[in-house]
Amino acid sequence: MAVGPIFEREVLTTPRRLSHYIMRAGFVAGLLILFYSLRQATIGFQDVVFAGDVASFSALVFRVFALLQLTLSLFFATLFAASVVAQEKDRKTLILLLMTDLRNYELALGKLLASLLNVGVLLAASWPVFALLRLLGGVTWQQILWSQAIVCAATLAAGAWGSLVAFWREKTFQTIAISVLGVAVFLLAAHGLGVVLGGAAAVLSPYDGLLQVLNPLSVDRPGVLQVSAWPTVLAMLVLAAGLSQFTVVMLRRWNPSKEVYQGVLEATVPGSAEDAAAEEARIPSTVVAGAQRKHRQVWNQPVIWREMRTRAYGRRMIWIKLCYVLLAVLVAAVSWARPESGVGGGGLVLGMVSAPAFAVLGIGILSLLLSNAQAVTSITNERDGRTLEILLVTDLRPWEFMFGKIGGAVWNAREMLLLPLLLVAAFCAGGVIPQLTVENAIYVSVGYTVLTLFAVALGLHAGLSYENSRQAIAHSLGTMFFLCVGIFVFMLLLVEARSSFAIQLQSFILFIGFGSLGLYSSLTHRNPSNALTMASLLLPFLTFYAITEFLLGGNLGVCFWICMAYGFAAVAMMVPAMNDFDIALGRNAQE
Repeated sequence: MAVGPIFEREVLTTPRRLSHYIMRAGFVAGLLILFYSLRQATIGFQDVVFAGDVASFSALVFRVFALLQLTLSLFFATLFAASVVAQEKDRKTLILLLMTDLRNYELALGKLLASLLNVGVLLAASWPVFALLRLLGGVTWQQILWSQAIVCAATLAAGAWGSLVAFWREKTFQTIAISVLGVAVFLLAAHGLGVVLGGAAAVLSPYDGLLQVLNPLSVDRPGVLQVSAWPTVLAMLVLAAGLSQFTVVMLRRWNPSKEVYQGVLEATVPGSAEDAAAEEARIPSTVVAGAQRKHRQVWNQPVIWREMRTRAYGRRMIWIKLCYVLLAVLVAAVSWARPESGVGGGGLVLGMVSAPAFAVLGIGILSLLLSNAQAVTSITNERDGRTLEILLVTDLRPWEFMFGKIGGAVWNAREMLLLPLLLVAAFCAGGVIPQLTVENAIYVSVGYTVLTLFAVALGLHAGLSYENSRQAIAHSLGTMFFLCVGIFVFMLLLVEARSSFAIQLQSFILFIGFGSLGLYSSLTHRNPSNALTMASLLLPFLTFYAITEFLLGGNLGVCFWICMAYGFAAVAMMVPAMNDFDIALGRNAQE
């Protein structure tokens, strides 16, 4: 193939895996379940008399499916492209690829397209579902084709960005954090330019371009109405080509990293002063041999000491945190400048929450994803670096390891955990959100703290449950992301079904059951237990109850059931995780 043997190998080996077929069938089944839930939420068991009702329902389903497809594609394309290269670096196998006769474009484009293969297969599997909507009316072929073109082009651009960051940075957490923050900053900047400048600037955002395709009548254009999104598609393709070209040019300048040269210099023991000078001259000038190191005093708990007092996750963490803080402050400033105008004045986003509350919600979700990434990479880095085996010859206890990793994850992501709480306190004190009283602010803070502990516990659990680092990262972040997206979609369904909630209870139970099945398969991959099974069954139902209570105006009940559901799930994951730590190291509980 033109893109090289890396992509060819992925094409040949991927169809041999059972998970490949389960993933395709599960994705299509999820779309059909969502289709049924939307029908029950809007039409219910009523008889449809007019064809216009079917067409309007088809248009609603098409909008939900297209936006959901774009959101999932952007997230998983970025995550897969970044994790594939990061795993090669953690296992020190990227150096072996650099020693072969592979060209830069074969390595860069091969890894990019191989990582996007699963995403592309899922997109192709969903096309027949979109074609079925055309039979119901309300949607044209032009809308379907242009929406899929936008999704594919945006997926390619997101994957190119994730691949660039992965080849650039050395640490896995830095790679994931920069990739996710970069996508979030680009989407916000593109949307902001579209709002401020309008016109041609709006095509830079894939969401704005997709909304124009979904609602062609919202665009004021002279002449005959035509559905077209070629400016957005072209902009995404140019962006993907530019990012890929930059990756190809800089690949061997970034790799091997300075740490590799430093390790070679320290491992070399020259026989004479002339040999030492020759060795130092051979090493690139960017690598400077360090002076004799001064050893530091290690705490009684070495795991948490390493997490807190060393640069285990790279030297550039401060820039990632600064970027996150600037992004959060910018979103908060915009929300503060445009407070809600009231429920009657259209101040609710999709009929659920106000615009400032929606901004805080977005920052909170981003913080939970980054906290989860911090936790799961703390385990995968140990596994890929083959340092878990060293623990076999120590007297380190399992609970010391687990609590050390929990404390390290919370400490390293402390800015990302505290900033949403500070935003809630600031909005409460400033009166930006009238419903956010002191009591409600306390409930929000307690619930967010429990969700943070759940995100950290889920990351550690996935890191210990999956031997493959890429699978661990994908399952951990994927579970968190699907929970957030599922809650959002479920809230949307409840808003649509406010007038006939009891009739739609059957579809809601089906939707919740499908979520429980997915959560069960993720949590009980390696160490199934009764507690994890109960957590998988109860968490979606209790989340459903909390959402219903929130939409009905409750506060204490929402906080209580969120804490019960996610707190119990976090505890249920921690106990098997400690036992799994023993098994992974070859120990048993009595030793």
